[in-house]
Amino acid sequence: MDDLERRIAQARGDLPADLVLSGGQVFDLITGTMIPGDVAICGDRIAGIGADYDGTRILDVTGLTLVPGFIDTHLHVESSLVTPFEFDRCVTPRGITTAICDPHEIANVIGPDGIRWFQAASEHLLMDLRVQLSSCVPSTDMETSGAQIEADDLAPLMHHPSAIGLAEFMNYPGVIHRDPAAMAKLNLFAGGHVDGHCPQLTGRDLNAYIAAGIRTEHEATTADEALEKLRKGMRVLIREGSVSKDLDALQPILTEASSAYLCLCTDDRNPLDIGEHGHLDYMIRRLIALGTSPLAAYRAASLSAAEAFGLKDRGLIAPGLRADIVALDSLQDCRAQLVLTAGRVVDDAAFAARGHLAPVGRASVRAPRVTPQDFRCPGNRTSTPVIGILEGKIITEHLTLDIAPEDGDKRPDPSRDLTRIAVIERHGKSGNIATGFVQGFGLTRGAIASTVCHDHHNIAVVGVEYDDMALAANRLSQIEGGFVVVLDGRILAELPLPVAGLMSLDPFESVRDRLIELRAAARALGTTLEEPFLQLAFLALPVIPALKITDRGMVDVERFEIIAP
Repeated sequence: MDDLERRIAQARGDLPADLVLSGGQVFDLITGTMIPGDVAICGDRIAGIGADYDGTRILDVTGLTLVPGFIDTHLHVESSLVTPFEFDRCVTPRGITTAICDPHEIANVIGPDGIRWFQAASEHLLMDLRVQLSSCVPSTDMETSGAQIEADDLAPLMHHPSAIGLAEFMNYPGVIHRDPAAMAKLNLFAGGHVDGHCPQLTGRDLNAYIAAGIRTEHEATTADEALEKLRKGMRVLIREGSVSKDLDALQPILTEASSAYLCLCTDDRNPLDIGEHGHLDYMIRRLIALGTSPLAAYRAASLSAAEAFGLKDRGLIAPGLRADIVALDSLQDCRAQLVLTAGRVVDDAAFAARGHLAPVGRASVRAPRVTPQDFRCPGNRTSTPVIGILEGKIITEHLTLDIAPEDGDKRPDPSRDLTRIAVIERHGKSGNIATGFVQGFGLTRGAIASTVCHDHHNIAVVGVEYDDMALAANRLSQIEGGFVVVLDGRILAELPLPVAGLMSLDPFESVRDRLIELRAAARALGTTLEEPFLQLAFLALPVIPALKITDRGMVDVERFEIIAP
């Protein structure tokens, strides 16, 4: 008897099911009602629901509510600071059974080999990790990255089982102005899924972007922005990351009527935030607490996500679909008591039985050694562009402030919350060093440096003392990348990230504990930001308005040009 015949026989009760979840109730995401009865599972598929079943193995879920596994529709595993294997162990027990990732962080450092490594890793995980192919490496021509990926580089990667389409197309000017390289990638994926990234784009420019066949987008930060995108046929992904916190602003538009076209994603979330608050489970709890109906919240977390990305085999607890199931204490609390991925119970034994891969991208920090003098900001004009941080957002303000030079240098000024920021090219290509100012970091002393620096992942450093900035930046080369906090010539805390300067080889629990130390050290320097490290990373991303900095200089994102080399 083949698998199909066995599943049909088990669904009818002619054969005992491989596994039965007994005593619970299924939350039906079509009608919003509860379905009493057992759930029978045959292999990796659901055979039947709403009836009494015998099974070779029976799990008692009395008193629990069963919902489909959650689908994170857009994330970068690298931003969790751990490998895909540790990310799996970190979030799958919370009910995230499918994650749609864009590995463009590692791709910007080591190129297509980084994507291939993620594809290979996906074959060994408990969760279903879907690997989109990175569309914009680098994100623009205003930065120096470690690699450049064109359409011809993506074509050989399209047929891996984890492939799901073209990842977020960040170079939206390239789309609407029909850049040949952008057109080549869009034509390669014509008819398939193309993920979007177009913050604050509106009107005819948004029409042009969507007309390219781009159907999902996660950069909406206001209800009005999200509604325009919805009305023009986009599926909007509500995001709640460690820095980009858009859930509260977008929650009012998530209703039972709109929930078929809204999904949930985390984009960039680290193990400390996951440990303190949660992942998609936190988003569901928060949405319901703010007044969203459970039906709308759980639809967005699974069924709507599956349909938006063409995953026809999941999103409901229904016969014939993947047995991705989460057993909850209650819909409001969303605390997973049992998780199944493709019919497998998620537990320590299941994680121990997975395969593993050797890490890639070691020794990827090849930055020039810097001195305190490299952080001087020359110029005799007092009018100065300043990046204005908006906490909880990755968009920034484009400020213009008067900063008087002293001895040929515009100095940091903690009394005005004016901190020096610098980006140092670390891929061994140009050796560029660009400096500028940022307001909103709150530093009164010391320095913070990082190789997590979206998306080119050069070294980013902020500080008020040049000696400390130099020590922090140089230390990153010694530890193969990561985070460093320095005060008065002493390293207060650090987290090595030797895999491409982005991911640790340690368990996620160890990374979480080190992040606690790093946050405490950052607060000792005066910062009031909840997540200073990822906030720093996004100050260097030149596709997010309004003012950013790369190794080539300050970037006016709205005009898409370098304004201060």
